[in-house]
Amino acid sequence: MPMVENIRRKKARALSSIVKSDLFSNLMSQEKEFVIKWSQIVVLKKGRTLFSPGDAAQRLYLLREGLIRIFKPLEGGGDEEIAYFAPGDMIGDFDFARGAEYDAQAQALEDSVLVMFPGFGMTMDSFALEMPHIVSRLLLNSAAMITGRIKSTRELTMKNMSWVQGLQRKAYEDPGTGLWKQTFLADEIARLLEDPMALIMLKPDKFKILVDSLGHGAGDEAMIKIAAVLKEIIRAVGRGWALRFKSNETGLLINNCDAALAQSLAQSLSEAIAALPPVSLKRAREQAAGQAVEQSGEGGDFFFSGSIAWGIWPADNEHWDSLFDGTYSLLMDTWKAGGNAIVRYQGEPFL
Repeated sequence: MPMVENIRRKKARALSSIVKSDLFSNLMSQEKEFVIKWSQIVVLKKGRTLFSPGDAAQRLYLLREGLIRIFKPLEGGGDEEIAYFAPGDMIGDFDFARGAEYDAQAQALEDSVLVMFPGFGMTMDSFALEMPHIVSRLLLNSAAMITGRIKSTRELTMKNMSWVQGLQRKAYEDPGTGLWKQTFLADEIARLLEDPMALIMLKPDKFKILVDSLGHGAGDEAMIKIAAVLKEIIRAVGRGWALRFKSNETGLLINNCDAALAQSLAQSLSEAIAALPPVSLKRAREQAAGQAVEQSGEGGDFFFSGSIAWGIWPADNEHWDSLFDGTYSLLMDTWKAGGNAIVRYQGEPFL
């Protein structure tokens, strides 16, 4: 029994080593436990191949024991040496970050032990569906690490800039709507702020009726329609960002936007949301449909409307975090009071 326990402890230590790498450094404890759960130990005998050119780079490998050689097979025989990996090295992170196929071969020069994430039976795509926020952070970390690696060589930086930017966009993009996530705002706001900057927040009214009646799929479809409205406003203005905050709260961040323009855009947003085609609730179960008819209007249809709160930085508050929190709080108060209204947050005027 003690031998079994020792084996278990040794395996647990090996698996947990993967989250000690820089790539997983900003994950929370619970998230790290999830990564460990979906990792797997791989034993690679001397001479065996870990991956080959053309294989999809869907996994990360931490070398625990042994020696791995990376090379490119050459036409006509022979090969081109690229790198050697020793215990403690992460293998495949560059290709993983690009979402590319391997263009080289990895071979064990001696019996080797690796920790692989995710393990067999799960790809990074399927893991992203389960824990999208973890994958977002991994992609952001990958982008930061790789950008650092290629900074010293201008040619490499220029060559890879487009896919690094694409990687950052993917990490910051809400997969359901294509809107920028709130994490983008949190990470980039210091760089984005430009006086005057308008923050316009939207929360759809009585959205719970739609979801309770027709399910989350109907809610997802509605969010896609709302996202399209936001993106169209950004296209019309020619600047700014369309964002998704928490749950079904969305909004706009518009640079070089004074109060008059912000009020006009808020009004346009309200009208565009109200103009969305109503959703029939006839597919709902009888009890849910009856409740929906009573609360949403005649005919058993769900009609769109929105609560909107907006503010101007720095005119309404010179502290961005306070402006954001104050606008969001006002949005929720307006929504709870019945919604379908446009209100301006004016907290601490900037003198």
